[in-house]
Amino acid sequence: MARIAVMGAGTGAMAAAARLAVAGHRVVVYERTDTYGGGVRRFERDGFGFDTGPGLLTLPAVYRDLFVKTGKEPLEARVELVQVDPSARHLFADGTEAALPNASRAGVVAALDEALGGGAGGRWGDFLVRAREAWDRTRRPLLEEPLWPDWQVLRDKEPYPAVPHKRLLRTRRASTLAEIGAWELRDPRLAALLAGYALAHGVDPATAPASAAVLPYMEHAFGTWYVRGGIRELARAVYERCLARRVEFVFGAEITRVLVEDGRAAGVELADGTVAEADFVVGAEPWRLGGLVAGTPYGPGAVAPEPEDRFPGRMVVCLALRGARDPGAAHRTVVHSADPEGELDLFRHGTPPGLPTVRVDRPDDPALRPDDAHESVVLTATVPAATRYDWGAPGVADAFAERMITAAERAVPGLRERILWREVRTPLDTARETGATGGAVPPPALAAPRGALHPANTTAIPGLFAVGGWSHPGGGLPHAGMSGALVSGLIVEGPDFRGSQ
Repeated sequence: MARIAVMGAGTGAMAAAARLAVAGHRVVVYERTDTYGGGVRRFERDGFGFDTGPGLLTLPAVYRDLFVKTGKEPLEARVELVQVDPSARHLFADGTEAALPNASRAGVVAALDEALGGGAGGRWGDFLVRAREAWDRTRRPLLEEPLWPDWQVLRDKEPYPAVPHKRLLRTRRASTLAEIGAWELRDPRLAALLAGYALAHGVDPATAPASAAVLPYMEHAFGTWYVRGGIRELARAVYERCLARRVEFVFGAEITRVLVEDGRAAGVELADGTVAEADFVVGAEPWRLGGLVAGTPYGPGAVAPEPEDRFPGRMVVCLALRGARDPGAAHRTVVHSADPEGELDLFRHGTPPGLPTVRVDRPDDPALRPDDAHESVVLTATVPAATRYDWGAPGVADAFAERMITAAERAVPGLRERILWREVRTPLDTARETGATGGAVPPPALAAPRGALHPANTTAIPGLFAVGGWSHPGGGLPHAGMSGALVSGLIVEGPDFRGSQ
């Protein structure tokens, strides 16, 4: 039985902790805040509840596998999963709208043809077929296996099978999402639909590799799910599974140093000077590992961590509304920006968009409202991290929240008049809760010549591993859960672990 110290109680770290405990190891999780879940948080006031992190779940199989592998009780015995339908309602800048059925390519094609006309649905359906090919080519090396010295296979060739585009006697193939929208989808509304998936994941659609087509594919292929009571309930279930497997949690405990003896991780030192010896250390904040050990934990040829604040964060506005939820209202509505080019300034110049794309979540969940005469609504927009933009300046956050509410009124007419109160949360709140510099949110890893890969789960220091959204395979609840499975496999089975079969 090995002693394992885990840094942080995010979902990826807890997923690793539960798996390692089931393998017979003694696992202690050190969390610097007073609760678990990382960015998967809930805000509560006056009987209202709001998810302030992810609002929906894709790839629930990741957490079903976690619960199967860590006990006889399945995930559905601990949380209620609801497949939302439609997966999202989309409001485009020209006033057209489309509600996309959940996990139905044929249904999505029909909905887009009816809403947009001109063969739009067929072009989107053909795009999804190509996106599936990119998924099939990259799924295992990108998501289910650790990064190995020959991981360059993920960068040597673009996995998305772009359609040849002829113009002025030249034949070109799309290498970015923006080019897919312009050359293959050929409709500004479909281009906005595609860009919206990238924005929701914190990815710049203008520069994202064409392989980012897997982002909409995952939603269409595996469905979009809501956890009754809010996504925070999923974090609670994982935490309770850890406790049931005798994982120990120490809250209010910040790790300030990783101990290294004879070239190997040997434990951690806390801010109060306490030393905890360990045979393995799992770092849930891999961007900090280089500062916690002497030298860099990333060896020659490894992927060094990007400065995390180059990625954007999220602005979240929680709205407590008077009046009942509209019967038949979509769980999620995406209000697309009327200035998609200007919106990209958040990536180029670190300035928030004047006309943001806003995701409006209206869960039909009695657990999140005081009674049926009220409604809780969450607005989310992708914005620059707090190191690139001063979200703490007087009036700045409230002014942007006003712009988000104005956009959301297209989805919820009369919204402003129904507001009892609101809670505005900026990347500064994300930084406080997760420790990420500037409150940046990690995007998922993408394969391609210009793809963004995260640091490997292994490091140059034996016994020291990286887990969570800032390590392979990247951000998002499914990816974080996958990182937990990879780290536990590397510790339990050793360096020859090649992922689940």
